[in-house]
Amino acid sequence: MARSDLLLAIVRSGAQGDDLAFRRAAEALIAEEESKRHGILASQLAEALTSRRPVSNVTQIARTEAVAGLIHERVPERRLMDLVLTAGVRAGVNELIEEHHRRDLLRSHGLEPRHRLMLVGPPGGGKTSLAEAVATELAVPLLTVRYEGLIGSFLGETASRMEALFDAVRVRPCVLFFDEFDTVAKERGDTHETGEIKRVVSSLLLQVDRLPSHVVVVAATNHPELLDRAAWRRMQLRLELPQPTRAAKVEWLNAWSERNRVDFGLSSRTVSDRLGNVSFAELEEFARDVQRRLILSGPEPDARKVSQHVLEQWSHQVEPHVS
Repeated sequence: MARSDLLLAIVRSGAQGDDLAFRRAAEALIAEEESKRHGILASQLAEALTSRRPVSNVTQIARTEAVAGLIHERVPERRLMDLVLTAGVRAGVNELIEEHHRRDLLRSHGLEPRHRLMLVGPPGGGKTSLAEAVATELAVPLLTVRYEGLIGSFLGETASRMEALFDAVRVRPCVLFFDEFDTVAKERGDTHETGEIKRVVSSLLLQVDRLPSHVVVVAATNHPELLDRAAWRRMQLRLELPQPTRAAKVEWLNAWSERNRVDFGLSSRTVSDRLGNVSFAELEEFARDVQRRLILSGPEPDARKVSQHVLEQWSHQVEPHVS
């Protein structure tokens, strides 16, 4: 049976003529039925909710095919406990997750859990991994926006695709991940940007505002200075993931080694110091390289020798050129 607070919200908003509140409550009800695996009822409710906007069969098929190229869906696997985070970031994410797990209590007081999260930090700092971990902890799919399908070359095309994208995700619980968020949320005051980009940003902000709380938006960027100020303000929780310190890298290597049962043959401090200024993503690449060589070196490999060999190879990698 549906929760009484949602039914009350639907009736109250309908009686008051508050269309936005009515839609959000109805979408929350649909999402709850989906989570209970009441697929038929959820589909009937979704159809009833959209029946006010008649859509032909041809148009509906076209929309379904278009949305398939706008998002990449996968089942998340990373756990929050597996990530090395600063105390402030971990506390902030844990609070957001708690709000969603105890949303019934919040709603009984007329509040919704926060569901818009901004992650800022250098490449490879763990932003994508954190988005996946949030989805894992909430037991919902991770939907990553595909910009190559979203951004069109014709006037109004991107905004139209964006509307189709948000219409598709808003009726079920999920984490909607915008990597490199500055691609679609650039500062509208930039005189070098076209009017089309400004319309896209305005459409994006409108769609984000209309999302129900069971859709958790996670936006990540390496360049927060490029973001539109209104897009920045839309985010209810803004967290910075800095370049990992030596202690963080040592902690990550120890945890990865134990979790994957891989012995580097060298201390984590030695490995961290030899690798130098690397990101978490690069640390994982190194660890996987060692793991591959250990597997291919026979039944009783010399872990120390293998790790030193891989470290030597990494010391000769070409660094990106910065002009």
